[in-house]
Amino acid sequence: MQNYKTLSVWHKSHRLVLETYELTAKYPKTEQYGLTSQMRRAAVSAPANIAEGCSRDSAADFVNFLRIAVGSINELEYYFILSGELGLLTDDSAVLLGEKALEIKKMLINLIKKVRASQ
Repeated sequence: MQNYKTLSVWHKSHRLVLETYELTAKYPKTEQYGLTSQMRRAAVSAPANIAEGCSRDSAADFVNFLRIAVGSINELEYYFILSGELGLLTDDSAVLLGEKALEIKKMLINLIKKVRASQ
């Protein structure tokens, strides 16, 4: 289909992965196999699914991978909320990261609409 590196939504989601790794590195060791692992997995899933979807031959397949990316971003957004409520993130950080996740989700939804319209 296309080169994923040309998509701004991929770049934004990749930056959010890097931020997620940086912040979870500061989480307690007791969360290493719990929340830390789940957050990192969800964060990585979004740009990885965008990249994989770009390699597919059909628009329908691409859309399916984009929908998985939306689900992963939703999951990550929840983990930011949870981290804030558990005191692992400041309220300001939790809100800011949640806003970044929401922006990526909107971009993904718009891309899905664009791909579907081109079919």
